[in-house]
Order: sequence, then structure tokens, then C-alpha cells
Amino acid sequence: MAKRSAKVSIAGMVLPVRLWTQRFAFLGLVLLSLTLMLFSRAEISSVSQVRLAIVDLVTPVIFVFSKPVQAMEGLVSNVERLFFLNQENQNLRESNARLIQWVEEARKLNIENATLRAQLEYVPDKRSQFVTARIVADTGGAFFHSLLINAGARQFVRRGQAVVWQGALIGRIAEVGNRTSRVLLMIDINSHIPVMVESTSDRAILAGNNTSRPVLEFLPDNSPISRGDRIVTSGHGGVYPPGLVVGTVAQATDSTVSVKPFVDWSKLNQAVILDYGLDGILPPPERVPTSALQTEVSSDLKTKQ
Repeated sequence: MAKRSAKVSIAGMVLPVRLWTQRFAFLGLVLLSLTLMLFSRAEISSVSQVRLAIVDLVTPVIFVFSKPVQAMEGLVSNVERLFFLNQENQNLRESNARLIQWVEEARKLNIENATLRAQLEYVPDKRSQFVTARIVADTGGAFFHSLLINAGARQFVRRGQAVVWQGALIGRIAEVGNRTSRVLLMIDINSHIPVMVESTSDRAILAGNNTSRPVLEFLPDNSPISRGDRIVTSGHGGVYPPGLVVGTVAQATDSTVSVKPFVDWSKLNQAVILDYGLDGILPPPERVPTSALQTEVSSDLKTKQ
């Protein structure tokens, strides 16, 4: 009986201690955390030394364990790069093979073209001279669209010359000063450019309408034009040289064919003025004064007599 009572008394003493421990364990951990935070903020030298000592001990362990992870990451990266390089190499080989084929085709066409030119005594187009200028002002408004460039007569700029940027047509020189010139944009309502559909060679007039989408006029009714077709200058009229890219067909309906220019007007800050030696359509011959005609006729009569 004495032993049983002793066991019961010991169990009765242990149970309250366990309950108190379970109740206040979480609170104790919170207090310990707050204490450590306060010590870390207090910048106590002994605490700092202990913290640095722990860091010194842990750092080599972390470094050793991180090495396999870094090696595995590097291995995975190298494998991915190897697959990427292999695919890129295959693509480059295919592109190179296609380019070699096109080079051979271009050589054959060049020889054939030279032979035909020699047989026909073909007069080639004159090579263009060009001047690059900076756009200094946008002089356009609601009813007209033009730009001012810092090149003029002193740079051999002449009225009517084509103006392009990155190979795409902008407009033409409308007015020329000594150091500046005004460019009439292709979207201006006063702009009318002879063009043609590149795929079908159907001719038309690109008419500006003061919007970002000029329209094609006088296009043949049976033209199989469709959205996305490229529009280039035809060279007719002697103002614009042939082959300058203008834009693509944005919309093609029975009543209207609008064109989206290649030029991004919002990013335009420079321009190239082309000189192909084109002076436009020849002006009519000057009229000879009546007095000069009478003098010439009388002299002819005297000679015959």
C-alpha cells in the first residue's frame, strides 16, 4: 500500500508540471525570440562576437553543401545551352544552304540580265546622289502636312526631289531655301504620286487625304488587289524614280483602297533626299515672238529670190 501511494503521489506531482510546461512553452519561445531580437538591436559587443563566431562556424558548412547544388545547376544550364546551340546550329545550316542556293540563282540571273541588256542596248537608270538631313520642325497642321529639314540649295537640294527614310518614301521637296527645305509629305492632300501594285504592275495614283491612310485612285477595275500587297512608285511623270517602296494595302473594298505607309511618322527625325537627275515632265517649248518669226520668214523669202 505504501508503494502504491508513493507512485500516486509522484504522478500527481508530475502531471501539474507537464501541464504548466505545455501552457507556457509557446510563451517562453516568444519571450526568447524577443530577447534575442533586443540583444541583436542593442549592439552588445559580447552578443556580436557570439553571432560572428556562429557565422564563422556555419559559413564553411553552407559553402560545402552549396557546392553540389551549384555544380548541378551549372550542369543543367550547360545541357540546356547545348540543346539550344545544337538547334541553332541546325537552323543556321539550313539558312546557309538556302542562301547558297539563292547566290547561285542570283549569279545566273545577273549573267542573263547582262546579256539581255547588251543585246537590247539598254540604257540603265542613273545612280542617285543623296543628302541626309535632320528634321528641324513639323510645319504641318490640320489641313496640310509638311516637314522642315536643315538642307537647302547649298547642299544641292532641288524642288521635286524624292525624300525617303530607311528606304521608304516620305514625300518630295516642295520649297527650297539656301539652308532649309520644306518636304511635302505623301499623306498631304496636295500629294499625288504615280504608283503601282508590285505583284500585278497595275498602275494608280496615291492621293493624300490628310490622314495616315492615303488612298489609291484610278486603279483598274479588274485589278486583283488585296490586303497586304506592296505599293511602290512607278516612275511615271519623271518626278519620283521607280521602285521606291511606299507601303502596303491596308484595306481594299469596291469603293476605296487605302494604303498604310512604311514610314513611322511618330519616330521620324531624319530624312534622305535623293537626286536621280529627274526634272519631271519636260516643260512646253518657249513661244517664239511674232516679230522674230516675221524676220525669219522675210529672210527666207529673200534667200529664195
